[in-house]
Amino acid sequence: MGKISYPMNPELTTETIEWIEEILGKRVNRDRIQKLLGGTSSLVFEIPFEQESFQENVILRLFHKKDWLEMEPDLAKHESESLQQAAQSKIPSPTLIAYDETGERCGMPAVLMTKLPGKTILQPANMESWLTGMAAALVKIHQQKAENLNYEYFSYNDALRLEKPLWSKFPNDWMRAFFIVAGVRPQSAYCFIHRDYHPGNILWQDDELTGVVDWVNACRGPAGVDIGHCRVNLAQLFGVSTADEFLEAYISQAGEDFQYDSYWDLLALADTLDGLPKVYVGWSELGMKGLSDELIRHRLDEYLLSLLERFDN
Repeated sequence: MGKISYPMNPELTTETIEWIEEILGKRVNRDRIQKLLGGTSSLVFEIPFEQESFQENVILRLFHKKDWLEMEPDLAKHESESLQQAAQSKIPSPTLIAYDETGERCGMPAVLMTKLPGKTILQPANMESWLTGMAAALVKIHQQKAENLNYEYFSYNDALRLEKPLWSKFPNDWMRAFFIVAGVRPQSAYCFIHRDYHPGNILWQDDELTGVVDWVNACRGPAGVDIGHCRVNLAQLFGVSTADEFLEAYISQAGEDFQYDSYWDLLALADTLDGLPKVYVGWSELGMKGLSDELIRHRLDEYLLSLLERFDN
């Protein structure tokens, strides 16, 4: 199979639209195609059809990041398998329609899937029910063993290679956290994990959770990876107390037998570091106000200290 060159600034091409029409047997309403906000790693479009209702729209995801594709050239195949696994969960997820593994038809790897109802909410009217809903959904995802899934968890960052964060007021504490993460991981049974579970990937309608999206990173791994990832996102969005409330909600939903190790929080924290911390563009696009780069760094410092205190206890 020949190597495909992916464009740096891709658009939704005529060939891509024709691929969709061929698969679904109906004409795309090209004037009403919408590019969706909130994502930075791929291009996501809502595709409407002529003489069809809004509910019949589908979602197209195009993987255009050259560096990501160089590391994981099978992204479209990965998400297709993840969506098929997610379909076995009690949590609503998009249904896979088709995928273009190499970009032969679309110019870049692509996944075509159904559209779920609802929208992302980052500023809920009722924080407690919002957190409880997210925790309950995650517990249901983790109930799957996903033994036939071909993808397993790996850490994004090598903790031993992370440099002292000079932006932090507590750089030595960060180095201690990296040392802990580089040590022995607690034993944990593997299950189906979303791998990018956070409020930006959850849909709501009438205060009810209507679905979980963005399954490209899903794999088999420790449940703590998802919990820690969601918590570090909540800590940046709202602060330590909200991240702690989510953990309490998850433990309550998972039952008395569930044991959580703070190691997974430190791992998630180390995995999020990619240069100088700043406000995630997707949060701003989805309407989250009041954040600043300085506030994000302050909250990460606070969260780190709270995790180290938990770890010591």
